[in-house]
Amino acid sequence: MRLFAAVVPPAEVLDELERAIAPHVGQVPGLRWPDRDTWHITLGFFGEVPEGVLPDLEARLARAVRRHEVLDLVFAGFGAFSSARRGRVFWAGLSGDSMTRLADSVRAGARRAGAAQTDGKRFHPHLTLARARTETDLRPLVESLSGFAGSPWRAEAVRLVRSHQGPHVRYESLAEWALAPSRRD
Repeated sequence: MRLFAAVVPPAEVLDELERAIAPHVGQVPGLRWPDRDTWHITLGFFGEVPEGVLPDLEARLARAVRRHEVLDLVFAGFGAFSSARRGRVFWAGLSGDSMTRLADSVRAGARRAGAAQTDGKRFHPHLTLARARTETDLRPLVESLSGFAGSPWRAEAVRLVRSHQGPHVRYESLAEWALAPSRRD
């Protein structure tokens, strides 16, 4: 089964993003805009994981997540991988508490559990909004959204998600763990 760990922002925050990008959806040739119900922030992509690994994976991810406090975040800025001039992935960026330590812990737990195909890329917190099959100049899109400022929100949980591939990608949440309460509250 194809698995990843993710944070899913609250609906009202996703509403803001949806309203911000709505005038642009379908306006950039070659960009495919996934359904909102697939929006998430990937902490670790594990690829194909044998079913027998799942119990240990869940236990290790639960342990990793509990060691980290809730995160105060805000969507700020848009960009593209590999660059806005030659983009294949259009995304919304995040600012606020760093998610890097949480992502590192989640990935390490997955490796120890035997999810050997963990993503080796440097973690860059973002929410993917659109994809292109070929490099596309996304500078006008990124610039047109430069004034967007999202509302602050709190990431309180991490999900283990199964990806069902096919003509219509579907995600299934297999487990969810709460982050530790913030000591700042």
